[in-house]
Amino acid sequence: MSYAMLIYESEEALASRTDPEKQAAYWSAWGAYHQALVEAGVISGGSSLKPHQNGTTLRLRDGQRQVQDGPYADTKEQLGGFMMFDVTDLDTALDWASRCPAAEYGAVEIRPVHKME
Repeated sequence: MSYAMLIYESEEALASRTDPEKQAAYWSAWGAYHQALVEAGVISGGSSLKPHQNGTTLRLRDGQRQVQDGPYADTKEQLGGFMMFDVTDLDTALDWASRCPAAEYGAVEIRPVHKME
């Protein structure tokens, strides 16, 4: 079964990606986690995302596009990335999610992927 893991991080955690003093520790933890996923054969895709300020939100109202720079909502945690898992069940997806570095300082959401037929 396929699951998406949505990774939410604070502005401070997202800034750690580029802070030279914090960058090595941040990416080292993620590298080890990614390697474990690859070795177990459960990861099928994913990526980190640019900061929310780089996003663009679109709504379609009465046939007209409404485009807004930035995120949909102003929240303390932003969507920082996602991963796709192919595992047998939700418990297994949660086991992998609990090993995600962001679970220590942010939040991770596991959601089943609806297969389009």
